[in-house]
Amino acid sequence: MNCFRGFIAVDVKPSSEIYNLGREIKQTKTDVKLVEPENIHITLKFLGETQEELIRDIEEIMKESVKGIQPFTVQLKNVGVFPNKNYIRVVWIGIENSEKLRKIAEYLDEHLTRLGFKKEKKSFSAHLTIARVKSSKNKEKLLRVIEKYNNFEFTTNRVDTVKLKKSELTPMGPVYTTLCEIKLGTT
Repeated sequence: MNCFRGFIAVDVKPSSEIYNLGREIKQTKTDVKLVEPENIHITLKFLGETQEELIRDIEEIMKESVKGIQPFTVQLKNVGVFPNKNYIRVVWIGIENSEKLRKIAEYLDEHLTRLGFKKEKKSFSAHLTIARVKSSKNKEKLLRVIEKYNNFEFTTNRVDTVKLKKSELTPMGPVYTTLCEIKLGTT
């Protein structure tokens, strides 16, 4: 039985402002791993180890999750951290007007349980992961960059597809492959 590391997401086209944020984070010489621009996305549901034989069933649930939802835009605004400023693990950009994303994510979370996927413990929080922090080296410099971009409007992003993706972890970073794509407004 073949498995893959899977997740359901919305791709985001990186803007010059997102590139600038990444460059400024890198200049802090903080011990971080920036997300490659081509890999930036909004995760709707992390699946983890997924059996290939479930792809069609997952695709059907994805189609149901976007039923009646037309393409829409979200605003990428603000920068923050998970879990908190004392112990930074992730640097993220926030998503405004994310009600439709939340609706899709909650549907996926609820209905994928019948395929054996675990329900999320935390409620959905729409965000883009920009960097993963490995240690507290130069944390104060990183916090200054985060503060600079607090309340900053990066760009808007059109949401017109939801994708099932396969993540292959490599020494150079993850490689994402789209396994299926559901267009909004077609069901």
